[in-house]
Amino acid sequence: MPLLPHCWKKFKMDKPIILNIDTATEDGGVSVTVNGELAGIDVSRSQKDHASWIQVAIQKILKESQLSIQQIDAVAVTAGPGSYTGLRVGMATAKGICYALQKPLITVNTLEAMAFAAREQHALKPATAKGLYCPMIDARRMEVFTAIYDENLHEVLSPIACELHDTSFTEQLDQSVVFFFGSGSGKWKHLCKHSNARFAENIISIISYLGKMATGLYIMKKFADVAYENPVYLKEFYSHTKK
Repeated sequence: MPLLPHCWKKFKMDKPIILNIDTATEDGGVSVTVNGELAGIDVSRSQKDHASWIQVAIQKILKESQLSIQQIDAVAVTAGPGSYTGLRVGMATAKGICYALQKPLITVNTLEAMAFAAREQHALKPATAKGLYCPMIDARRMEVFTAIYDENLHEVLSPIACELHDTSFTEQLDQSVVFFFGSGSGKWKHLCKHSNARFAENIISIISYLGKMATGLYIMKKFADVAYENPVYLKEFYSHTKK
């Protein structure tokens, strides 16, 4: 589903061209951006198909944007937390491309990317309101991966894996309006009765805004080590086995 096919021609080619990959959550996405503006995008709604979908999607958006893989300046990827398998798929794909083409790797914390997207999308609040951003990724049972950021995306609560209780985030909620969103926010909404809690009614799209965030990191030359970078899991992987 290309958003702006062929639009890269409108930009000077000295602007960074970045391939962006997000397979950390239920909806996977790839995009290509020129100077932070979308030139192509594709989304997968099936988490279990991310591995088979991603290479085809990358080829598709590059073709539709009339770009070759050699023309990209960097690859950005959500590094976690999120789906264990999804993180491995995204990181392996990004590192493979960077290694083969000798391009820099940009990694972005998934929760920070969600907060950035929410702020850019203005999905949670009127422009005049102030508050904190609390992205939540479902981590099974009553657990979530979460963090809290202020308007400038400075960490108020560092990324953690936590079990939700009706008294969670009381300190932050007593001091400010907090905007909750993401796949884990639904179960928190059933527990939370605080008057300062606000919940998103629509889906926050990471991939639509990841390239804009990555462009800023590219300009600041905040690159990851391709050889040693690994996903951020926050908790150990486990699976149920039949007895």
